[in-house]
Amino acid sequence: MSKKKPRPTPVPAEPIAGLIDAHTHLASCGARTKDEVDAFVERALSAGVERICTVGDGLEEAERALEAAHFNERVFAACAIHPTRADELDCDARARLIELAADERCVAVGETGIDTYWLKHDAEGTAPLEVQEEAFRWHIDLAYETGKALMIHNREGDADMMRILDSAPRPKHVILHCFSSPLDVAREAIERGYVLSFAGNVTFKRNEELREAAALAPVGQLLVETDAPYMTPEPYRGAKNEPALIGHTAKVVAQARGMEVADVAREIAETFSRVYGV
Repeated sequence: MSKKKPRPTPVPAEPIAGLIDAHTHLASCGARTKDEVDAFVERALSAGVERICTVGDGLEEAERALEAAHFNERVFAACAIHPTRADELDCDARARLIELAADERCVAVGETGIDTYWLKHDAEGTAPLEVQEEAFRWHIDLAYETGKALMIHNREGDADMMRILDSAPRPKHVILHCFSSPLDVAREAIERGYVLSFAGNVTFKRNEELREAAALAPVGQLLVETDAPYMTPEPYRGAKNEPALIGHTAKVVAQARGMEVADVAREIAETFSRVYGV
């Protein structure tokens, strides 16, 4: 039997000045103390990554995200409860999220949204669709009331997501994180003024349609992210991800848009500043 080739150790792309990471999970990457957060930021900074938004997908991680944002001035937080865990959004969780969202270092309410993928593959451990919808609507209201960006997780929930957004208050900015929907959804989202944020899956060979979506997004409606420790870009797919690796994704997005990567980095940094209000 032939042995599998060892997976190469991920290394950053050549430094690209002014990069940002619009969505990552520092706590899940292993950064929980100030020293650990600072170490991840320093590695990212050496690759050109100047600002990071770290995200909570549950109350504990949301609190750690905000803590990280207070640890390091280059880090900002997004706080919410993930749709698959929407049944955790009880009265106490809502009260705490209201407090977290009011903090100036919290720049977005997220990640919230709709996930039917895990309903099909792990129904017992995933909040039912009606519970996800109620939680999503609550998070939309919170983003609207606080003036913070709404950061959406959508996995195989396109129709429900668009329906809910169409009948809810409109937050100032709506971000479709780790965009992975068909091209017709990209077109509708762009028409509505939503921001498409692309993660490492835009680099996967089979995802040509995602690269087309990245090419379609107008100036001001495009972000890049790592979604670390997940979604590691090629050529390191399957390894553990972190913000320092985002240059690989930025290069593919730039190529799809027919632009120099430095120009894309500048464009995305401006969008990051405007959407997150930093």
